[in-house]
Amino acid sequence: MHHDDTIRIQHQHTLSNDYAELKKVIYEQRRSSGEWQQQTREVYANAGGAAVLLYNPSKHTVLLTRQFRIGAHLAGHDGYMIEVPAGMLDDADPGERVRAELCEETGFRGHGLRKMIEFYPNPSSLTESVHCFLGEYGERDRRGEGGGKEEEGEDIEVLEMDVDEAWKQVKNGGIVDAKTVILLQFLKDELS
Repeated sequence: MHHDDTIRIQHQHTLSNDYAELKKVIYEQRRSSGEWQQQTREVYANAGGAAVLLYNPSKHTVLLTRQFRIGAHLAGHDGYMIEVPAGMLDDADPGERVRAELCEETGFRGHGLRKMIEFYPNPSSLTESVHCFLGEYGERDRRGEGGGKEEEGEDIEVLEMDVDEAWKQVKNGGIVDAKTVILLQFLKDELS
């Protein structure tokens, strides 16, 4: 259901446009009482992202990555996050983006990719949505070493992990990245 008649954008101003555009937005929202209330928010605007979890049915493993994330570090985590391969869309098709990120980050191509869900990780302060895919891989899909692009500051460790171990990592707090947890849950549902 759309509520276009309940929101009136009054003003948007760009505060920063380095890594992503940070906007200050002033808007009015019609409350359930019918009254209008002015609100001010800061929102990061970007084109969204795409993520993929590859599963090897013969080995019962998944391909994951580990890399440093400053946001998690500043929040008290050590910052080295175990994640599925993912990347910003930058005007690319989500399916094309995950294929490119797979090769860059893991060195694998993957096959049988299918979209599972698109979700908003934090709709109160991000415009970003994430397109999530599942697929399969085997040794024949290897195209390189992975590790990311050094010129983009990436230093990515490739992890091939048993599915049951990955799920244990979710339960014990070793895997805390939302898109990774979501895709592991989709895989778990498919395997049960």
